Amino acid sequence: MGNDRGFGMGRSQGFTLLELMIVVAIIAILSAIAIPTYGRYAFRAHRVDGQELLLRVANAQERFYATNNVYGGMTDIGYTDPMSEKGYYSVSIDVPAASSSQSFTATATPQGGQAQDDCGNLTITNAGVKASSGTTTNGSCW
Repeated sequence: MGNDRGFGMGRSQGFTLLELMIVVAIIAILSAIAIPTYGRYAFRAHRVDGQELLLRVANAQERFYATNNVYGGMTDIGYTDPMSEKGYYSVSIDVPAASSSQSFTATATPQGGQAQDDCGNLTITNAGVKASSGTTTNGSCW
């Protein structure tokens, strides 16, 4: 009958177990690199939510100070909800009584999954000094 290609005792088509295991190993290595990198990127992206909240609070404090010659608490400056717009941070304000309300420190505390961010709490003072309680291993905190 002539040429019997594809029929008979030739090699069957498909993948061997070794080839499949190599593909699985490559996918595992790429995943081990990509997933933590994406997580760090997400923390940095969500950190903007806390930074923006602190800057809005600092601006509200300066407006309040211009009118009353003292810094106020959260309700004084019009903040009834301490949560940031996207819910990644909660803000609190410390107005020391010893300073006769001439200074403040606003602190944004990460909430939920954002609490795993290396930067920790973000702060801003009446002098505009920006700081964080954690490390900068995942990029600049401010």
